[in-house]
Amino acid sequence: MAISVGGFEPLTTIDYPDHLACVVFTQGCGWRCRYCHNHDLIPVETDAQFKWRDILEFIKLRQGLLDAVVFSGGEPCLQSDLYDAILQVKALGFKVGLHTGGAYPKRFEQCLDQVDWVGFDIKHLPLEYEKITQTPKSGDKAWASLEILLASGVDYQLRVTRHPGLISDQQLLQLKKLITESCQSDLVVQTCDLNDCLDVALNIV
Repeated sequence: MAISVGGFEPLTTIDYPDHLACVVFTQGCGWRCRYCHNHDLIPVETDAQFKWRDILEFIKLRQGLLDAVVFSGGEPCLQSDLYDAILQVKALGFKVGLHTGGAYPKRFEQCLDQVDWVGFDIKHLPLEYEKITQTPKSGDKAWASLEILLASGVDYQLRVTRHPGLISDQQLLQLKKLITESCQSDLVVQTCDLNDCLDVALNIV
């Protein structure tokens, strides 16, 4: 069993609200979000990968010091062994956070029974997803995953990364209204890195 790891942050206070955590950045993503600034994590294979067993050994040494382990990416739910990795972390007594865009609803649903908190990245209004992800049917999968999350009872945060060239003020208001009405939740608007977008035409320097 091994998930593919492209990066690791040993300590963070911002990736799981109100918790001290470390972050495992999984390698690979099926989407090509135009504003993505972690595009080194998009390819499934890379020479810069970490070994999961080494990460797990580090996590063991942080028992009693950290509250949680967060799986981020890339897209964690791309990993076929994500559920087993989560079980290993839970067995050590840590809470588990998961950052996802909802690209893989079935694997997301499988993992939710072991996840304590989800940071769910909404890309756009449902019919506008491909404008961001450059991937057909991405909106259908994301909003199916969102429905699964809402039904699960797992704690979550809904957030959107806004590039001014991709989401207008009016569209953002529509998205906030949709989230309020359908999810009874707030939508956190995250600042987009305008200097290192996957689509270089979006860079504002």
